[in-house]
Amino acid sequence: MTAATDAPGAGSKREQKTRERNLGRVQARAAVVDARAEFASTLNALEDKLNVPKQLGIRVDRAKVKARAFADRNPAGAVAVAIGAVVVVAGVVALVVRAAVSDD
Repeated sequence: MTAATDAPGAGSKREQKTRERNLGRVQARAAVVDARAEFASTLNALEDKLNVPKQLGIRVDRAKVKARAFADRNPAGAVAVAIGAVVVVAGVVALVVRAAVSDD
């Protein structure tokens, strides 16, 4: 082999076309692999977003963390919120029972 045949671009036009075609195929395969990976990632993200029980669990966990942090910062406020919640629930129960008794 001589320096002229080892240089880039050396060779017949047919060999160059073959190399270009093969390179195009390799690039196309790589693009397909990338597209499949991106599609799988998108499907996984959609599945996570549309999974209502999972999303509800995440939100409940976040609320628990926030409630514990609030209780650690302000214990008296946490007790007041708990008492208020009990009063509201008791009021709703009383209204439901009263409506059920008055219908009879």
